[in-house]
Order: sequence, then structure tokens, then C-alpha cells
Amino acid sequence: MLSEYPAVGGVDIDLTGGVLTLRLNDPRRRNALDDRSLRALVDAFELAQNDERVRAVLLSGAGGDFCSGFDIVGRNAGQGTRPRPGAIQRRLPSQAHRLIPQLCELQIPVVCAVTGYAVGIGFQLALAADFVVADSTATFWQPFVTRGMTPDSGATWLTTRAVGPLRARRLLMLGERLDASTAHEWGVVHEVTGPGEAGEAAGALAARLAAGPTVALGLTKALINQAADAALREQLPAEAYSLEISSRSQDFREGLSAFVEKREPKFAGR
Repeated sequence: MLSEYPAVGGVDIDLTGGVLTLRLNDPRRRNALDDRSLRALVDAFELAQNDERVRAVLLSGAGGDFCSGFDIVGRNAGQGTRPRPGAIQRRLPSQAHRLIPQLCELQIPVVCAVTGYAVGIGFQLALAADFVVADSTATFWQPFVTRGMTPDSGATWLTTRAVGPLRARRLLMLGERLDASTAHEWGVVHEVTGPGEAGEAAGALAARLAAGPTVALGLTKALINQAADAALREQLPAEAYSLEISSRSQDFREGLSAFVEKREPKFAGR
């Protein structure tokens, strides 16, 4: 545990071997997020963006669930008066609506290990990750309309991009639950494991990415994320710029040498 990533109730943080592990740890509430744990994630991703030691991120949850969403009941418990009109709209940009873009824009690969429930913002964390490894117990759910509210934390954007408008309507408007097998079929999940095996498989994938060419991986992630909204003539200059940058990296020289010498490359992340 490093002082730069302070321990916060509900989130365990560790940096080992280039992998920054963020583990939601409040099993009693199925790892529901609250203001404090959400802030811890925002701060950790901000630090990671500028920390050259971090070469991959692993998101996971303690106990039998990944994340049961945001603890709305806990936030409003004991309040004598209702929040003022506009309170939610003012608060979200600094909380959930800051966290999700951080994951998408982070130029470091993010792997998410899902067991049990991934609900609401828990589902969004998975959708915003680059790879999702889920065990066979995983259930993905967007329950917003079943609570009489509209989606937040990027749910409409992320879900529609991941599964298309027709399936997004089933998840967001009908509140249908998505099991691990169907999530894999729909392209939400990279890999499905046996019960209790997602954490180990996700950790191995994160370690593999952390051992890769960090500059090239980060730029490739950025290119993939902008491709859906870009015309070909916009994407090609972005690819040329990224290639210019990555070809000046130490890892490019190592990759080229390894190819010539017919050996596996040993990337340093630089």
C-alpha cells in the first residue's frame, strides 16, 4: 500500500508490479459506492494518470459481488428535508460523471473483474473498462427505471455503444438483467470463468497488459475510443500522430530488436 494512494473506507488500493488494484471492499452493502468511496476512486484515477509506475489498472470487488450501485438510501437516511432542486445536477459532474470519463480517457489499460452483481454505476464501471472478466455468477443490471428514475453515470451512452440501441432499450427501459453468458454473447464481457475464478483471470490479464508497450497500448486505447464517433479522414491523421509518438518510444526499439532477433520482447513501459 503506497502513501500516494491512501486507504479509504470501502476501497482497498495497492500498486504492485505496475498493476494498480482498486478493490471495492464493503461486502455488507455488496460494495455499494457512497460519496467517500466514489471520491477515492476519482482521486486514485487522477493520480494514476500521472504516475509512470502504473501500467495497468485492475478493478474488483470483495466478497460475492462487484458493486451493487450507489447507496442512495444511505445518502438520504436521516435527512430532515429533501435536497434542494438542482442538487443532483450540481453534484454529479464532480462525482459519477467525473469518474466514468476518467476510465474511458485514462491512457492505461483497465481490467474489471466481476462476480455477482454489477448494478447501476457498477455496470457502468465495467462498461467503461477495456476488458471485463466475469465469473458465471455475474449479473449486470440497470435498475434505474424500476426505481422511477432516469439513468446516470453514462449509462445511456455506454450501454448503447456496447450493445446497440435495441438491446440498450431492453436493459435501460425494461430493466432486464444480463447474465454472464449473455453478456459475453453481446460483447460486454471479454471472458467468462467458473465461480470464484474471475479475480485470478483478470489479475493475469492485467499483469499481461502491464508487461506490454505502455505508450502504444495507451494511444491504441484512445484511438479505439474515438473511432466510433470519427470519420475515416479524421481517424487517419490521429493514427499517424499516434504512430509518430509510439515509434519514438523505447518499447518500439525493443519490439523491433526482438522481432529481428526472433525472441519475445521485454517492454519497459517507456
